[in-house]
Amino acid sequence: MKRKLSGFYKKLYAAFGPQGWWPGDSPFEVMVGAILTQNTSWHNVEKAIGNLKESSVLQPNKLLKMGNARLARLIRPAGYYNIKTRWLKEFLRFFAREYNAKVSAMSSVQTSFLRGELLKVHGIGPETADSMLLYALNKPVFVVDAYTKRILSRHGLVKSDASYQEIQDLFRKNLKNSVKLFNEYHALLVKLGKDFCLKNKPKCQICPLK
Repeated sequence: MKRKLSGFYKKLYAAFGPQGWWPGDSPFEVMVGAILTQNTSWHNVEKAIGNLKESSVLQPNKLLKMGNARLARLIRPAGYYNIKTRWLKEFLRFFAREYNAKVSAMSSVQTSFLRGELLKVHGIGPETADSMLLYALNKPVFVVDAYTKRILSRHGLVKSDASYQEIQDLFRKNLKNSVKLFNEYHALLVKLGKDFCLKNKPKCQICPLK
């Protein structure tokens, strides 16, 4: 399994090169983006983030004090904007209450404890929590998404009904515990899933993993 996963990574990196993911000007922006990107494309999230930046409100305290109606209007491009407004506010209250809205305070906390705390916040599931941990806080946690599960199941590395934890453990047990590696590997899998390993009509004949 170690050889298989390592081989996948080498092929994907050779085909696509470094992905530079997750795009964001600050760790806080990445955390906001992780919440907004649920059930939508990154293109739509960029529009919502752009609205927050143009209004000069992409700061924890400003977003927390902002009325829900205004915040919903600003993040409307990300879809499900009323729900995501509530999710953002739940996270912001947690961030302010537990860490005084400081990324440095949050990043100093032990990974497994922080993950457990994030998962208690309404609107934050495993993928969102792990995205925050890896991409915003530089914690060595592998992010599992639909692309990852689809690719691995099609290559027979996991069952189609494998759980999030089972897939995450596969990477954790067979790869070096590295933020840089986990970051790049996940981004490469996303690239493969978006461009080749499509849900319908996958481009298997020209797949880099062929």
